[in-house]
Amino acid sequence: MEFAHDTQITLSAAASLVNTALSGPDALADAEGFEAWMDAQPYTGRRAHTDDERAAVRALRERLVALWPPADRPDRVPDRDRTVELVNALLAETDARPHLARHDGWDWHLHVTPRDAPLADRMGAEIAMAVADLVRGDDLSRLRRCAGEDCDAVLVDLSRNRSKRFCDTGNCANRAHVAAYRARRAREAG
Repeated sequence: MEFAHDTQITLSAAASLVNTALSGPDALADAEGFEAWMDAQPYTGRRAHTDDERAAVRALRERLVALWPPADRPDRVPDRDRTVELVNALLAETDARPHLARHDGWDWHLHVTPRDAPLADRMGAEIAMAVADLVRGDDLSRLRRCAGEDCDAVLVDLSRNRSKRFCDTGNCANRAHVAAYRARRAREAG
């Protein structure tokens, strides 16, 4: 299934949000880290730049972890019914009201909250709508854990052939390929 551009961007941003707590020190632990992370994200609309706003986004992050397989069972596909419960809860809590918007060089795409809604609500509603596309297409297997041996990061496999195995947070793919190369060379030499 091919996903709309805004769905792809939002799913990737959701994985990035979850990974702020999984890959190294918490990137959202302080205001400076939070602002730097937010500046790299696709979310539009107002930002309050307050500790309460940061706390609300961190609380959303804790809920979103449930969308991915647990770290101890990375090959497990997320439970569809449980995912639907979370998606529906986020849509209800954020008072989502889908509408089409065009801005910042993007053609018509879906927004589900007003630009002045609280940041965590806008993020939660957009992520819920993007995950709803995965549920409707029975594509929850695209929500994965990194295959890197020492990595618990999450990823969204948006490739056509569903072959993405490594996250974008570390250098996991490169490290795995180098290790495999070295193992082959050792076998050939031995």
